[in-house]
Amino acid sequence: MKDNIVLIGMPGAGKSTVGVVLAKKLGYSFVDSDLVIQERYGKLLHELIEENGVEGFWKIENDVNVSLEIHRGVIATGGSAVYGAEAMEHLREIGIVVYLKLSYEEIEARLGDLNARGVTLQPGQTLKDLYEERTPLYEKYAHKVIECEGRMLREIVSEIAGQGTC
Repeated sequence: MKDNIVLIGMPGAGKSTVGVVLAKKLGYSFVDSDLVIQERYGKLLHELIEENGVEGFWKIENDVNVSLEIHRGVIATGGSAVYGAEAMEHLREIGIVVYLKLSYEEIEARLGDLNARGVTLQPGQTLKDLYEERTPLYEKYAHKVIECEGRMLREIVSEIAGQGTC
């Protein structure tokens, strides 16, 4: 049953911010999958990436996302959730997947220290490389794409809430 809304997109796209406000508006619970990972493993994302490597972290993320059993919830995923095909299929089954789309320039302007944020970059990979690699995956898994460029938070939340996504 699709009674959840799952937010995907690049780090800095506003998944957690939009998610909290959207959940309040709809009377849903809010789950940030990055926080679920940190809670389950008792470590910060960047510590898990350092200890397990990028691919090892993606496996952890996939396992946690596959295990999410939520009803009437807004789920904000980590930016790398789309690397877990099993998890993305599960999330598509339990919810409407909404891609919060922003330009590369806006993402770059919003992001601070990538390592402190737990962004999974391969050695030598730039943020631009990451953006170009992930964009097709976000588009592949999304049921709906929301253009967020230059828009207010309340406009984005209203669009998601009002589109019959719930």
